[in-house]
Amino acid sequence: MTAELSEAGEEFLSWLAVERGRAGNTVVAYRRDLASYEAWLLERGVSLGEVTDADVESYVGYLRSSGRRPTSVARALSAVRSLHRFLVDEGALDADPTGDVASPRVPQGIPKALAEDEVAALLEAVTGDDPGARRDRALLEVLYGTGLRISEAVGLRLSDVDLDAHTMRVLGKGSKERVVPVGRYARSALGAWLAPAGRGAMVPLRWARRGDAEAVFLNRRGGRLTRQGAWAIVRHYGERVGLGGRLTPHVLRHSCATHMLDHGADIRVVQELLGHASIATTQLYTKVSPERLRTVYDAAHPRARKR
Repeated sequence: MTAELSEAGEEFLSWLAVERGRAGNTVVAYRRDLASYEAWLLERGVSLGEVTDADVESYVGYLRSSGRRPTSVARALSAVRSLHRFLVDEGALDADPTGDVASPRVPQGIPKALAEDEVAALLEAVTGDDPGARRDRALLEVLYGTGLRISEAVGLRLSDVDLDAHTMRVLGKGSKERVVPVGRYARSALGAWLAPAGRGAMVPLRWARRGDAEAVFLNRRGGRLTRQGAWAIVRHYGERVGLGGRLTPHVLRHSCATHMLDHGADIRVVQELLGHASIATTQLYTKVSPERLRTVYDAAHPRARKR
């Protein structure tokens, strides 16, 4: 059932879809949040043109009291802000009532990196020497060994990989290029995959799409491995070793960064490796659990425990 909105709300959603090119799922999420907002205003006899900052604050309080999570409240407020700013830009409102309303603070959780022995078990779970096994092994080794995002891994081209120089060129967010080192295990796995008995055995008689011929990772039909296909590979081996829902491609990226920092890597080096624009993002990986903090404290502080 489609949620009903005011004429102004419908115009805003049309603008999002047509002018901003937002995806269908995004527009549906905006519709849901705005329908809830407009229904709340209607119950109080307040029109969109009469909304004040106090009304918006009250709405945020209502969302919190109804048990919504901070991330959900923040998303709903973002939709409300976008609507009012659109109305101001269109001349339908003189001022934006959300301008002075603070966004809910969304707590950042500690990244859930795998333990090193869990990563080892995962990488050892790929058995066999057929083309599929070679590809899967190379993909997992690259994701953990370089910390690439899943989109960066499936976007790799053959010309990006230089096994002799132990490096690969990566196109990251914002089309920013970076060069990352390729470690011994990832290099070995990539070499086996890029050999005639690996990737060569998956090359089709005719490429279906332009660009597939340059793709490092292929699917079994000979096309470029998609993001969804790579996700399925990671999930398959995660379930094989009992990691289940804990394992995602991003968890491997978290694990790469966390394990490097655990072993003394400089945080700015990790920032460069991962392609973070801000070191504040990389600093999330420096957070440790209370249990790990206590363990390190007990081992390192001279007065932490009896000798």
